[in-house]
Amino acid sequence: MSLFGLTSLSSVALAGTTIELSANDTMQFDSKAFEVPAGEEITLVFTNKGALPKAAMGHNVVILKPGSDVMGFGAGAVAAAATEYVPQSGPLAEQVVAYTKLLGPGETDTIKFKLDAPGEYAFICSFPGHYALMKGIITAK
Repeated sequence: MSLFGLTSLSSVALAGTTIELSANDTMQFDSKAFEVPAGEEITLVFTNKGALPKAAMGHNVVILKPGSDVMGFGAGAVAAAATEYVPQSGPLAEQVVAYTKLLGPGETDTIKFKLDAPGEYAFICSFPGHYALMKGIITAK
């Protein structure tokens, strides 16, 4: 089994790829690019390593379909405060592949998802104002 440089030894038994990602109070993800196999289950473990309160510096990870308008999604997500800045219906919601909870300092969330088709999937933090700096690409091959 190829580890693609992303799978930890403990997750090999789970027959999938694990991505570990964190964010901090300077509105930065610790990694901006990942490569994963298309069609395989991906486990994303996301941690907010910051110290500022969630109301001021909450972070999440929203994975968008290839071709999504990242800046438009981020700007529109502001209106979805009731659902932690992840739209649940309409054109913006249709762009979402998967997302984590909005995390406060020291919190971690784990999600599982598949990227069925090869391509470049943008990921962002959709907390208001963060998406311009907090973004990256997951390439499914």
